[in-house]
Amino acid sequence: MKQLLLLTYFIGLGLYAQDAIYDPLKSKGQLYEYANFYDAGNLDLTLNEVSKDSLFYNNVLESENHSVGFTSNNYWVRFNITNSKARTSTYYLETARPVTDVANLYQIENNNIKHFKSGDKIPFSERQVKHRATVFKLDLPANSTQQIYLHFKSDGETLNIPLNLYTETSFWMMNYSQQLFLGLFYGLLFLAGIIYLFFYTSLKEKSFLYYGFYVFSIGFMQSALDGFIFEFIFPEGGYLNSRAVLITGLLSNFFLLKYCEHFLKVDVFLKDFKKVYNAIYVILSALFIMLFISPKTLEIAYPLSNLNGLFSLILILSTVFVIRYKCIAIDKYFSIGIFFLVIGLLGFVMNNLSLLPNNFYTLNSAKFGSGLEVIFLSLSMTNLIRNLRIEKENSQAVALQKSEEISQLKTYFMSNMSHELRTPINAIMGIAENELANSENNETYKQFEIIKNASLSLLSNVNDIIDFEKIEKNELKLNLNAFNPSTLLHQISENWSAEAHRKDLEFKFEMCHDIPMKVHGDAERFIQIVNNVLANAVKFTKEGHISFKLNCIQQPNDICRFSFRISDTGIGIDPENQKSIFDSFNQMRLNHQREFGGIGLGLTIVKHLVELFGGTIVLESKPNKGTDIFIDLPLKNVAVKKEVAYKVPKNKSAIQPLHVLVVEDNKLNQMVMRKILGRFTHVSFTVVDNGQEALDALKKDVYNLILMDLQMPVMDGYEATKIIRSGELGERIAAIPIIAVTADAMQETRQRVIDFGMNDYMTKPVNKDLLLDKMSVYTTKIHVKLKTA
Repeated sequence: MKQLLLLTYFIGLGLYAQDAIYDPLKSKGQLYEYANFYDAGNLDLTLNEVSKDSLFYNNVLESENHSVGFTSNNYWVRFNITNSKARTSTYYLETARPVTDVANLYQIENNNIKHFKSGDKIPFSERQVKHRATVFKLDLPANSTQQIYLHFKSDGETLNIPLNLYTETSFWMMNYSQQLFLGLFYGLLFLAGIIYLFFYTSLKEKSFLYYGFYVFSIGFMQSALDGFIFEFIFPEGGYLNSRAVLITGLLSNFFLLKYCEHFLKVDVFLKDFKKVYNAIYVILSALFIMLFISPKTLEIAYPLSNLNGLFSLILILSTVFVIRYKCIAIDKYFSIGIFFLVIGLLGFVMNNLSLLPNNFYTLNSAKFGSGLEVIFLSLSMTNLIRNLRIEKENSQAVALQKSEEISQLKTYFMSNMSHELRTPINAIMGIAENELANSENNETYKQFEIIKNASLSLLSNVNDIIDFEKIEKNELKLNLNAFNPSTLLHQISENWSAEAHRKDLEFKFEMCHDIPMKVHGDAERFIQIVNNVLANAVKFTKEGHISFKLNCIQQPNDICRFSFRISDTGIGIDPENQKSIFDSFNQMRLNHQREFGGIGLGLTIVKHLVELFGGTIVLESKPNKGTDIFIDLPLKNVAVKKEVAYKVPKNKSAIQPLHVLVVEDNKLNQMVMRKILGRFTHVSFTVVDNGQEALDALKKDVYNLILMDLQMPVMDGYEATKIIRSGELGERIAAIPIIAVTADAMQETRQRVIDFGMNDYMTKPVNKDLLLDKMSVYTTKIHVKLKTA
C-alpha cells in the first residue's frame, strides 16, 4: 500500500509541472478549464492505473457541464487545486447528475489519499455530504496543492461531468435558492395534480384523470432526476431506485398522450391518428418491459425512451396542427401550454441526446416547460370545466323538457288508461248490480255476485295505480265533505265479512256507540283506507279470524279521533320486511311467489292517505302468527241540524218531474245509465252520443240536468260545456247544472272539469246512490224515489 501511495505521489509531483493548477482565489476562468478526463470504457481501472499522464492527454472538458451522452462506460476526471491562503479553506464541489450510479472522489496530498463516495448505488447514509446532489466537501490545508481524481459510472443514463466549486457560504446560499425554486415547482405540480383528480371524482371526465396522473408522474420523474427519490424513498439505492427515472418517464409519456387524446377527442376528429397513438402505447409497453430484462436492455431503453418521447411530442404537435387545419376549435390555453411543454421537453431530450449544450436553461428546460405548461393547461382545464358546466346545464334543460314531456305523456296515458279500463268496468258492474237486484235464482245470484266482486277488485287495482301516480307527482289531495262514517263502515264490514266467510274465516266487527253521525273529511278516501287494510287482512289469512275494531275518542275543538285496530291470524311479516312494508311494490319483494295476487301498492297508498288526514298508522306483526294494524284518524265532528224528516207525498202530482240529458258515446254505458235512471220515478231522460248531439238536443227540448261524458268523438264534453256556458244557446241553457260522468279519475281532470264550468264530477263505475245525492243537490225542488221491486 505504501508503495502505491509513493508511486502515486511521485507521479502526481511530476504532473504538477505539466498540468495547470486551479487556485480559487487567483486563477482566471472556471475549474473545468483546468481539468482533463479519460474514457476507460468498461474497464474497472485502479487509481494507480489511471494516474498515467498519457491517458488524460488532450482530453479536456468542453463546458462547465460537459456531457458524454448515454453511456455505461467508466469516466475519470483529474485536476489540481491549490489553497494560497495562510489557513485551511473549505470548498464544496458539485459534480455529476444526482442519478449517476457511481461517483468517487480521491483527494491526494503528500503521502495521503482520501477517498469519498457518492452516487445512488450506495446507501444515502454513506455519502460524505448528505445532499440530494452529488456533492463533495474539500478541506484544503493552508498553502497546499492537491490532486483530485473523480470516477463516474452510470447504467446507460446520460452522464454529465460538471465541476462547480463553491465556498461554504456560497454553497449554502445556492442550495437555499435551489430549494426555493424546487419548492415552488413541486408545490405547483402537487397542487395541480390533486385539484384535477378531485375534479375527476366529481365530473367523471377522463381528461382530468389522465392530466392529474400526468402531473404526478412528471413530478416523480423530476424528483428522481433531482435525487429526491433516492434521498427520501429509496435511501438504500437498489433495483427500483436505479430504474425510477425511466419508470416515471414512461408513465409521464403515457399519461400525456392519453390526456391529449381525450382532450382533443382524437377518436372523434382524427380516427387515423388514433392508430398512431395506439402504436406508441405498444412501444411504451415494450420499453417498460425492457427495464427489467437485463442491464443491457436497460441501457438501450434510455436513448429509445428519449427518442420515443421526442416522437410523442411531434405527434401531439401534429394532432393540434391537423385539428386546427380542419377548422376545429382548440382552447388557446391548451395550445400555449403544449407549446411550452414541447419546448421544455424538447430541450431536455435534445440535451440528453447531446444535441444541445449543457447550461442552466437546458438542464432545467423540462422544469420550466412543465411549470408553464401546468399553468396554461390549468387555465385550459378551467375552460373545460366551464364548458362542461354549460353542457350540463343545457343537458339538464333538455332533460327537464323531456321530463316534462314524459310527465305530460304519462298523465295522458294514465288518463286514457283510466278511461279505457273504467268504461268496460262500469258496464260490467252496472249489468251485475241490475241482475243482482232482479235475480230470484240463488245460483244466478252467486254468479253475478262473483262478477261484481271481480270487477270491484279490478277497479281497486286501477284506482291504486292512478293514486300511486298522483302520489309520485305529489298531487293526491282530499276532497272534503260531510259524510256518515257509521253507514260506510257497516257497508265495508258486510262486504269483507262475506269474503271472510267464503274462506271459512271468522270475522268480528266492533264499533263504539258514540261515533258521530257526521264528520268532515273525504268519504271516498276514508273508505279506501279501511278497505285496503281489510283487503290485506283477508287476502293473507288462510285460517283463523279477522278482527275489525273502532273506538272514537272526543277531543277539543270538535275533533273526534277514530282509532282502528285491524287484526288477523295470517302469514305475518318478518322484522326485516316490516321496515319497508309501506314502500311501493313491497309485495313483489316478499317471498310469497305471487301466491296472493295484487300489485303491492295498497299499504303505500294507505300510509299516504292517513298522513293526508293528519293521522298515524302503525304495524305490528310476527311471522306465522298474524298482523295488527293501528290507524288513528282525526276527523271534525259536524253538528247535525234537526230537520223534519221528508215524507214522500202521497199525491204524485206534487212530485216535480226531472228531465235529464245523458251525453255518452259508449253503448254499454248508455245501457247502464238507462237502467240506473230508469229506477227513479218521475225521472225522464234522453241519451245522445256526443257533444254536438247534446247541443242539438238542448235546442229542441228543456232539460233540468246534464250528465256529461268527457271523451267522445265529433265533440267532447269540454267543448260542449264551453259552448253551453258561453250563453250562445241562451241564458236558461247556460245555467243548466252539468255533472261530469267520466272514466277518467285523474286529479287534473277533476280540476279541469271545474275550470270549464261544470258543477260537479263523478267517476265510472257509476254509484247510483252517489248519483242520486248529486242530482238532489242541483235540483233542490225535485224529489225522487226508487221504484218498488
